[in-house]
Amino acid sequence: MIDTILFYLGIGLLFIGGVMDIIASIGFFKFKDFYTRLHAATVGAIGGGFYPLLGVALAVMGLDVDLWFKAVFSGVSLITAAIIALGVPAGSHILARSVYRSREVEPAVIADRLREDLEGGGSN
Repeated sequence: MIDTILFYLGIGLLFIGGVMDIIASIGFFKFKDFYTRLHAATVGAIGGGFYPLLGVALAVMGLDVDLWFKAVFSGVSLITAAIIALGVPAGSHILARSVYRSREVEPAVIADRLREDLEGGGSN
């Protein structure tokens, strides 16, 4: 009974990851600004990479195979998901920060408080 629940929960996460990848790719091509495109790419990497890997780990745990097979595939999937969960947000933050500080792309904002603070015009 629990094997069936784990299997279908894993398949559901795989499906959700595929849908999030499609939505992120549409957003990546629809958005015009660098920062919103970066956000769409990050959503695609997390939603399209992290959730399907969790789904694979759960689906494999629901299969009727040897324990070592379940442990290896689930372990590799979970370790890879953890690396993606830690690396992708940090990488997109570093990319956005470096583009912002180099002024390659100006953000489309009304008031840029960070720029005011960096230039010494902030109230603090």
